[in-house]
Amino acid sequence: MKIYVDADACPVKQIVIDLATKYQLHAVFIFSISHSGNLKLDKESKNIELVMVDNVSQAADMAIINRVKAEDIVITGDFGLASIVLSKKAAVMSHSGKIFDENSIDKLLFERHLSAFIRNSGGRVKGPAKREKQENDKFRNVLESVILKKMKDI
Repeated sequence: MKIYVDADACPVKQIVIDLATKYQLHAVFIFSISHSGNLKLDKESKNIELVMVDNVSQAADMAIINRVKAEDIVITGDFGLASIVLSKKAAVMSHSGKIFDENSIDKLLFERHLSAFIRNSGGRVKGPAKREKQENDKFRNVLESVILKKMKDI
């Protein structure tokens, strides 16, 4: 089992590192070259891998899609990527701790499409709120429960 992180805009990198280390899991942070300065990791972490991809649209997503297997966990805020990962039977969750599943992903993809339509029509949509400590706590708890469930299932 590996944890793959869509790392370009991931606010929970350290939490992933902490839990990967605790459970001796391999964590793979995939990021574009334009975000390489945002990743400051301990070089001595043997279970942490950094994968830099080109600065082209969807490069990080494609790198995750090409690597992920059913026993893995993916952390992303991208609903399109989440949908594809779900089709590969891997677990997927957001940076806020929301678990994506077959029941919720269609609604989320539709909402994404609707927001893009509104923006393209000159409208505005509300962006994300400022991240609170409770979100980090929720993320940590949810990720740990997903890890434990996956470990039990293997």
